[in-house]
Amino acid sequence: MSQVRFSIDGQSMVVEKGTKVIRAAEQVGIAIPRFCDHPLLDPVAVCRQCVVEVPNAGNGRGMKPQPACTLEAADGMVVETASPLARAAQQGMLEFLLINHPLDCPMCDKGGECPLQNQAASDGRGQSRYDGVKRKFPKPIPLSSVLLLDRERCVLCTRCTRFGTQISGDTLLALVERGAKSQIGRGPSSGTTSYFAGNLAQICPVGALTTVDYRFQARPFDIVSTVTTCDNCAAGCALRVDQRHGEIRRRLAATDMSVNQEWICDKGRFAFRSDADRLTTPLVRREDGELHAATWPVALAVAAAGLEELGPAVGVLPGGRLTMENALAYARFAHVIGSVAVDARNRRGATGEEAGFLARSLGRAPVTYDAIASAQKVVLVAFDPEDECPMVFLTLRRAAKAGAKIINLAPFTSSGARKLAAETMPTLPGDELATLARVPLDPGTIILVGERAGEVPGLLSGVETAMAATGARVAWVPRRAGEWGALAVGCLPVGDFSSILAAAAAGDMGLVIGGVDPFGMPDQAMWSALEHAPFIVSLEQRPSDVTWAADVVLPVALLAEQAGTFLSWTGQLRNVAPVVTAQPMTDRRVLQALAEKLGHDLGLKKLAAASKAATEAARSWVGADLRSYTGRPGRPNQTLPAGTARLATWRTLLVGSRSLDGATTLAHRPPTVVTGPAIAAAAGASNGQPVVVTGPDGARLSAPLKIDRMAAPGAVWVPDAPWPSGTPVTVTRPPATAAPGPTDTGLLRRAIS
Repeated sequence: MSQVRFSIDGQSMVVEKGTKVIRAAEQVGIAIPRFCDHPLLDPVAVCRQCVVEVPNAGNGRGMKPQPACTLEAADGMVVETASPLARAAQQGMLEFLLINHPLDCPMCDKGGECPLQNQAASDGRGQSRYDGVKRKFPKPIPLSSVLLLDRERCVLCTRCTRFGTQISGDTLLALVERGAKSQIGRGPSSGTTSYFAGNLAQICPVGALTTVDYRFQARPFDIVSTVTTCDNCAAGCALRVDQRHGEIRRRLAATDMSVNQEWICDKGRFAFRSDADRLTTPLVRREDGELHAATWPVALAVAAAGLEELGPAVGVLPGGRLTMENALAYARFAHVIGSVAVDARNRRGATGEEAGFLARSLGRAPVTYDAIASAQKVVLVAFDPEDECPMVFLTLRRAAKAGAKIINLAPFTSSGARKLAAETMPTLPGDELATLARVPLDPGTIILVGERAGEVPGLLSGVETAMAATGARVAWVPRRAGEWGALAVGCLPVGDFSSILAAAAAGDMGLVIGGVDPFGMPDQAMWSALEHAPFIVSLEQRPSDVTWAADVVLPVALLAEQAGTFLSWTGQLRNVAPVVTAQPMTDRRVLQALAEKLGHDLGLKKLAAASKAATEAARSWVGADLRSYTGRPGRPNQTLPAGTARLATWRTLLVGSRSLDGATTLAHRPPTVVTGPAIAAAAGASNGQPVVVTGPDGARLSAPLKIDRMAAPGAVWVPDAPWPSGTPVTVTRPPATAAPGPTDTGLLRRAIS
């Protein structure tokens, strides 16, 4: 790309041709006031606040004052950002904006971090010349479960509307009315739930958009901010957490252009109030069969005695919430007690075939967000990015905007696929490999595989075969923040996760569990293991169903109280910083103390040593001998019984996670049952009518029907179903007069770790 040389405020600089003057000014530290401009949004120049003087446009002639956000630097151009003419124009626009703006600064949530307030103080007139009556509106107006609008504060910068159309694909807000009556109102998508609505409040340059949970909670000068990493999925988003007097008040997107740019999803933004019932005291099960509070020495002694009696017959199951340092402690603890039964994949699909796929993936060059954004073609296999990794979804939106072709192997066209303009190839659950064989792949293709692929026998092996044959790149995207890191430091067995549960269910193996919830486990295997395991030690932050089955419960620090590292799905090390007062008893410290009771040393007393060891363990997969990971594909899907459909399901973003406890402002999307015309006709149901989906265990789920004529024949999609994909189910109309029965659960909303 060619370059141009121009002058700005007397400074000569060289920039790429096409660079906007406002971006060039930032490179040399020149501040130009602005409201509508945002570096990640297309320029529109609607606020006119960034007007600059152009004495020479590069052709020897001057121009009338120009908005710097749309003005491209030209060779020989001369720009003045603070000349009397430029300052007069900027001051005049500011005065116009303040005519109807209310004097809310002392009570406005934006006060203290408001660009309008700052620029009025630095560049505005000292006294208003306006003596008329300001325009007033009723306020606040609830726009969604998380957003409130104060229309009289709005300066019509349209950042919020452009975010919806250009970034998220959710047109929640739109510019309505005309002329002097123009205002922000509800857009075409206002009746839907956006996963990114909180970003609108963060990019609003005034206090027009605020969030329900932070309104009147704190002021910027009252809070202490910490940059850390989001723990709600494997994306690795940079997060700014604000706390006041030791209590977290809000979470915002921090800037990291290589990962989340300046955005986060609403789960990462609002799901942080789930610690009200946290555990603070060790619990030990006494002779009466009940859990009783105990001191740390007593609890550790009881745990050590129980584990010592079992010897190496102990399964170690760390959850997906762990930092790499904590996960390494679980891996080393299993090693020192002689156990090879350690697995962080506490979910469906954790097979031996998947273990081999993941071991080989850990040794491959990772796929980055930038690689996705610049890809020619992206294929989605058992993966819905909007629900399962929202930052991948936003990156795919960028890729689609740049011309990438996105192919979605799915039973129907989901909301996220429509926003990506993806080509959906209708695929029955279990038939993904056959569909993938019809997709033309090449070295410019990236295949994104979700963790649900492990539930389909042979799919992961087939993806690797396709990768080797075509040169396409493959990336596996799990849902939990700590899963990649835990696998990388050694919490990955050579066999099936279910074999550990089977041994515990038979009474042959005790368990050490770290933050695992039994919901979502295959075939109730976890429940049986909890019931029959001879001895259970649980390390937990909050009570769960594991708590009441455990013999010893050891409380551990919240993530906001500790430092460490996450490994994102792209292979990046992401820093975790303590937000509130750090607590000493992390999982790592507890396991170190427990190992010492058993006469062992994990070598992880210091965080620095643990971080170094975890990083080295993650790098050791490159070039490692992986011949022991030889898991075979399981049995393929069987023929469906007559009169049934094949279930497709996945956990939607705002459902099923215990991190959502206390996030009262978040509302999940209303559930619908999606299927094709044939199944709908067989059930005698039409669009919008309620239907009942019955599983093989007799449980029933009810929701309105949505008929998708492009859905895979024989498939029915139910969000957050308690059965795995591929399960045969029936779809019927509810009896006209029957009351809900004891097994009619609506759509089950079960917590999954």
